[in-house]
Amino acid sequence: MTALQVILLLFGGMNLYDSVIHAFSTAGTGGFSNRASSIAYYDSAYIDGVITVFMVLFGINFNMYYLILLKKFKAVWKNEEVRAYFGVIAAATIAITFNILHIYETPLKSFRYAVFQVTSIITTTGMATADYNLWPEFSKMILLLIMVIGACAGSTGGGMKVSRILILLKSVKQELKRLTKPKSVNIIKINGKKVSSETIHGVYIYTIAYVAVLCVSLLLISLNDFDFATSFSGVLTTLNNVGPGIAGVGPIENFAAFSSFSKIVFSLDMLIGRLEIFPFLVLFSPDLWRRKF
Repeated sequence: MTALQVILLLFGGMNLYDSVIHAFSTAGTGGFSNRASSIAYYDSAYIDGVITVFMVLFGINFNMYYLILLKKFKAVWKNEEVRAYFGVIAAATIAITFNILHIYETPLKSFRYAVFQVTSIITTTGMATADYNLWPEFSKMILLLIMVIGACAGSTGGGMKVSRILILLKSVKQELKRLTKPKSVNIIKINGKKVSSETIHGVYIYTIAYVAVLCVSLLLISLNDFDFATSFSGVLTTLNNVGPGIAGVGPIENFAAFSSFSKIVFSLDMLIGRLEIFPFLVLFSPDLWRRKF
């Protein structure tokens, strides 16, 4: 897939060096570019389209590609996480496209910039083709929300993961049914299979830990006395391994203005988010250091 992206980018007029860098950056959903203005530098609808497609592909659970190799196409399409993933991308893109119609000359151009930014944020790649700091608040709030959702489990993307969000939403639905029909038996299922109580408990604990890290980090970053949008999105984007946030850490801004202490906090957030919290937090467990290997 990476090699194919390199070839397609070459067809779009990008030189080999840039093609390799951006293909690697897309594959790992890292988002780094050798151009200061990221993908906006090329101002090419073709390049935008190629990178958008591959960001989506690398945000999918890689087990789905194994099923495709086995020609189990129905299993891929019926996968709830994949369908939810595409559903969120479609809904966010449509909403933002209509919200920014007054900014760009044509609906097609609005769609082009909306779908790239949505895909870049939800897959936590972090590349940019537009300064969405100039977009309406509604569009920026959507981007912050999908920043939390992230890509699919088993992908190269970060965030909470679509599968965890699905379990949380189904848990809320289950609780509502339990309140309205106390005698009913409600089971949470994903892809037709029962989700174990241990898995559900793990998702709850992960969510609590995620919110706790977010709140503590935000409190520490607030010592810089920046506006709330800058501080909050700065913590959110680093914890979810996205890159750009909004306001002072938007797509054409950076983290240079923050203090050294804040940069350490952001660095820890990036590590915590990439390791999905628990492997990092367990390092501070006294029981771990008392063990004899």
